[in-house]
Amino acid sequence: MQDEGLSGMTRLRFALAQLNYMVGDIDGNVDKIIAAALRARDELRSDAVVFSELAVSGYPPDDLLLRDDFVLACRQGLERIRKAVCGIEVIIGFPERYEGRIYNSAAVLSDGQIKLIYRKHHLPNYGVFDEKRYFHPGDAPGLFVIKGVPVGLSVCEDIWHPGPVEHGVRAGARLMLNINASPFHIGKIAEREAAVHARIAKTEVPVLYANQVCGHDELVFDGASFVMNHHGEVVRRLPEFEEALEMAEFEWNGDRVTPLEGSVAPVDTESASIAKAVALAIRDYTHKNRFDGVVLGLSGGIDSSVVLTLAAEALGDDKVEAVMMPSRFTAQISLEDAKTLADNLGVSYRVIPIEPAFQSFLQLLEQEFSGRPWDVTEENIQARCRGIILMAISNKFGRLVLSTGNKSEMSVGYATLYGDMAGGFAPIKDVLKGKVYALAEYLNRDRERIPRRILTRPPSAELAPDQKDEDSLPPYSVLDAILEMYVEQDLSIDQIIKAGYDEATVIRVVAMVDMNEYKRRQAPPGVRITARAFGRDRRYPITNGFRPGRSLK
Repeated sequence: MQDEGLSGMTRLRFALAQLNYMVGDIDGNVDKIIAAALRARDELRSDAVVFSELAVSGYPPDDLLLRDDFVLACRQGLERIRKAVCGIEVIIGFPERYEGRIYNSAAVLSDGQIKLIYRKHHLPNYGVFDEKRYFHPGDAPGLFVIKGVPVGLSVCEDIWHPGPVEHGVRAGARLMLNINASPFHIGKIAEREAAVHARIAKTEVPVLYANQVCGHDELVFDGASFVMNHHGEVVRRLPEFEEALEMAEFEWNGDRVTPLEGSVAPVDTESASIAKAVALAIRDYTHKNRFDGVVLGLSGGIDSSVVLTLAAEALGDDKVEAVMMPSRFTAQISLEDAKTLADNLGVSYRVIPIEPAFQSFLQLLEQEFSGRPWDVTEENIQARCRGIILMAISNKFGRLVLSTGNKSEMSVGYATLYGDMAGGFAPIKDVLKGKVYALAEYLNRDRERIPRRILTRPPSAELAPDQKDEDSLPPYSVLDAILEMYVEQDLSIDQIIKAGYDEATVIRVVAMVDMNEYKRRQAPPGVRITARAFGRDRRYPITNGFRPGRSLK
């Protein structure tokens, strides 16, 4: 193979390995890494292959890093890669124990040798990240030479700060590699590329940015690895939410490295990104936790319809079971629409009425409740009858229960503990109600999977006569806007009111959010879609005496 371009410049070929790892499956990850490295060498004819941050262990390994045997196993995995791969340089992330400390490190392996170990400088400790709990920061630049080209190395958060990249360039780097495990949220691709653009504006050195693609508990990683030239232009981008092993080529004239233009995958629309993120998360959570498919309660409403459609897309119709559990208050059109949707998707569908179980509970509690009027208690009993049925199916057939609540409901507690909140995974837990409707429209883009009537009916829990969500909640357009400001942006009540929202409504919504932390803490994990999701992102105390209010005058 020729190493020289037409102009006599050196041609440098890097394979971007955008792969799906499983946290803790060191043997499986290492097998995948070795296979990809050999394919990059033999099929793509690459000089080097770049893997993501902590690829050996999977990211984030969390408190597994506190186990000496885990860190040792990761080092043994790195050694297996070192011995198995030759003829191509391997850049890969792994957790390293060095002089009694743990580092988030990247190694350059070359023909059976460890050519370089770089230790991550900036350890993120915000949002979903807790790296200072585990890792010690490095401070030395990472510089190695391949085919005469000086290449700098950095890890994830390092690219968001000027120091590591500028340090590498001052040390002589003419191309910077940045390996990542960068989780998805809406708008994240633009944020990443802006951060890299800011580094290039100062150094005029191109950057190759490698990310992983997988679902891990609450987090989903979208890939979208890219190359940006010294003008700050993206000249190569891998697809979102797909594994890929693709070539990025560069030319070196002895002074400047120039990335060659390649395919630039488009950035998805917001709804498309959310749909792909949720589908990937469902698939990985189901498969990696060894469930034989999923089951969910299908109500004929928008939320369960969207979850069912995404589950079928993620797993295939033969791995999805929908159960309609009508109560005495379930409308006929709900039964009709649920059946139509299940038929459209080709999933398993059955009807199990809850009235016999509900009646049994009412009789059981008749003396206890004597003289008390019907209230939310009876509504919740119905929801809990459904939870028992779904969990029984899960136990018997090994299927994961998907709960179908959205972020608007989770925020204000419009959900029943041990009822509709029962389950192992909550796919749209971080999707506000308005975005659920947008998702439904996206899922119907090619054909009507979700019946149009589901999108136009007023939402209802159907646990009481003629019940509508807006009998208990503000209109979702208002509720979602307030929740975005209070939950995701941490704005005060005063600030939200000044944005044009009714004072009494804002105070009521904020109170509902705060008083329902105990419910959210018991909810199943769900996919993180926004920059501020419930769970790893937003950690409020349950027992909490602070009550936000109007500013003191």
